[in-house]
Amino acid sequence: MTDLTGKAVLITGASRGIGAAAARAFAAAGARVALAARSREAIADLAGELGPDAVAITCDVSRYWEVEAAIDATRQSFGRIDVLVNNAGVIEPIAPLSASDPEDWGKAIDINLKGVYHGMRAALPAMIAQGGGTILTVSSGAASRPLEGWSAYCSAKAGAAMLTRCADEEGRGHGIRAIGLSPGTVATGMQEQIRDSGVNAVSRLDWSEHIPADWPAQVLVWLCGAEAEDLVGTEVSLRDPGIRRRAGLTG
Repeated sequence: MTDLTGKAVLITGASRGIGAAAARAFAAAGARVALAARSREAIADLAGELGPDAVAITCDVSRYWEVEAAIDATRQSFGRIDVLVNNAGVIEPIAPLSASDPEDWGKAIDINLKGVYHGMRAALPAMIAQGGGTILTVSSGAASRPLEGWSAYCSAKAGAAMLTRCADEEGRGHGIRAIGLSPGTVATGMQEQIRDSGVNAVSRLDWSEHIPADWPAQVLVWLCGAEAEDLVGTEVSLRDPGIRRRAGLTG
C-alpha cells in the first residue's frame, strides 16, 4: 500500500459511498484525514471511528466560502493540505431535457461542476505555496458518453474532466498532480437511485456488475504515490484491467 504517513487529505462527499471508503483507505495508509460533507452526524461518526487524526467539517461544496473554510480548517488542524479528493456529487435530477426542472438542473451543476472548481480554487494557492500537492477528481464515463436522462450529470462530469486538465496545464510546473478517476459503476446509494429511476441501460444493470466502493478508494490512495506519476494530467479508468493490476486490485 502507498505510504501517506503524515500527509493531510481533504475528502469531499465523505459521509458515504466512495467518499467514506476513501476516508478509511487514506487513514489506513497513514494520512491525516479531513472529512467534508453536508451530513454533520455521519462525518462526525466516521471521524470518531478513524481516530484523532481525522476531523469532520460540515461543508456544502456548492458554496465557495464553505469550501474555502474547509481548506482553512484542514490546514489549521494538520498544518498543510497535501491531497484534495473532489468526490462530492449527485445523480439527480434524472429527467429528459424537455421536462427537466431548471432549478434542479442548476443545483446539480453547482455540486458536480462548480463544487470541483471550488475545491481546486480554494486548495491550489496553499498547495502552490507549499511546493505542490495532489488533486484527485472522481469522474465518470458519463464525462464522455451521453446518457438518457442524465444531461446535468453528463455535462457536469465533462466539465470537471476539463477542469482537471486545466489544473494540470496550469499547476504541473508548481508541483501540482491533477488526476481524474473514472471508477465505472460502484455499489453505492447513487446506484440505488439510478436503479429506481428505470431510465437508460445503467438502471437495468444487475447489482453484481457494480464494483465495491473500496476499489476506487484504494486506487485514489495509489494515485498519490510515485507509481502513478505517469498518469498525472490524465483521466484514469478503473475499467482498465491494467490500471486494476497496477493498483493491486483483483477481479
